[in-house]
Amino acid sequence: MKTLLKNPSQIVTVNANGNLYKRGKKMNAIEVVTNHSIIIEDGKIQSIAENNSVDPKEFDKTIDVTDKVILPGLIECHTHTAFAGSRAEEFKLRLQGLTYEQIAKKGGGIINTVEAVRNSSFDELVDTIKPRVEHFISQGITTLEIKSGYGLSFYDEIKLLQVINELDKIFKINIVPTFLGAHTFPPEYKNDHEKYIDLIVNEMLPYVAEHNLAKFCDGFCESTAFSAEQIERIFNAANNLGLKLKLHTDQFNSIDGLDIALKLNATSVDHLEVLKDEDIIKFKSSDTVAVLLPGVSFFLDYKYAPARKLIADDAIVALATDFNPGSSHIANLPLIMSLAALKMDMTIEEVITAVTLNSAYALDISEETGSIEVGKNADLAVFDAKDYSEIVYNVGKNLNVITIKDGEIIYSKDQ
Repeated sequence: MKTLLKNPSQIVTVNANGNLYKRGKKMNAIEVVTNHSIIIEDGKIQSIAENNSVDPKEFDKTIDVTDKVILPGLIECHTHTAFAGSRAEEFKLRLQGLTYEQIAKKGGGIINTVEAVRNSSFDELVDTIKPRVEHFISQGITTLEIKSGYGLSFYDEIKLLQVINELDKIFKINIVPTFLGAHTFPPEYKNDHEKYIDLIVNEMLPYVAEHNLAKFCDGFCESTAFSAEQIERIFNAANNLGLKLKLHTDQFNSIDGLDIALKLNATSVDHLEVLKDEDIIKFKSSDTVAVLLPGVSFFLDYKYAPARKLIADDAIVALATDFNPGSSHIANLPLIMSLAALKMDMTIEEVITAVTLNSAYALDISEETGSIEVGKNADLAVFDAKDYSEIVYNVGKNLNVITIKDGEIIYSKDQ
């Protein structure tokens, strides 16, 4: 099957020249090509050819994208999309002055969602989550990471991971499952943290690895959740079982989680809202991605991660929604892109790199997707814009009109 994407106004390649990511000031190099079309064959990008050199008659299919901007398919590298229930009541409490941490200490927060997930069947969860995945696809997202973490028992964590894997079968995008059993301590282990950690290390992780239910093991290193020492024990077990690592850290408190993640070569560290200035330099010599989540800062009216300082110190920076029911009930990646520019002083070019190539690297898939380069998967997003700046300028507005995965249209606004 040979397909022609004909006559776009711009092709933003985010060309990595064979590299797996862009760090620091190189994030501004996104390579914008005009007067060219994209040729796709058997789901791969075959070439980017001058318009006057291609004959539409030679192709099995031609997609006219005149006056449209083409980006690599967007990569959403941090979500908690697999949840049930609502936390709207807690939203009201926060508007009345309670903090996210105060609500959690009172028994709310994650635990409320855990109860809703435990009371939901496999089929109910699949049906609940499907529209959310479809919404992400409509934004031009071709790879979506989804974490467990709202089951917090052997049965319910496995159930969530099985749901996530089922969604990967249903949808044509890549859905990347992450095990987040170390999200917080469930009520039944409130007074016996070590017993819950034993459950994760000795029962959950071996089962997850044996049945290939997750690519990553994640954890929440925070004063209201897991200590750095507890995370290190869990991560060592995950490493030994062949799982890659991610870590929520430095969101509300800095309690040494970053050092554990870097020591164990985590693929990414996520949040970093309270990252200390003296720790920023640690990213310069590390290939661990700093995944920033400005939706959380916006939703909680909280400080933003120091994107500008990280980029100045040569970090690899990615962006994601952190879509979840409590701290970032935002399933809108275009809004996140605009927030990164407006609130974290990132350039539009840095933002685009952060939601394509660098987010792909944060999921360890940038060899195959995240940029428009010959030989990579034809994962593409087509925007109703003549210049790529409009994508970030139109705050919160979804300009994507076509989503292409492996050379196949999986979403079209007109259909």
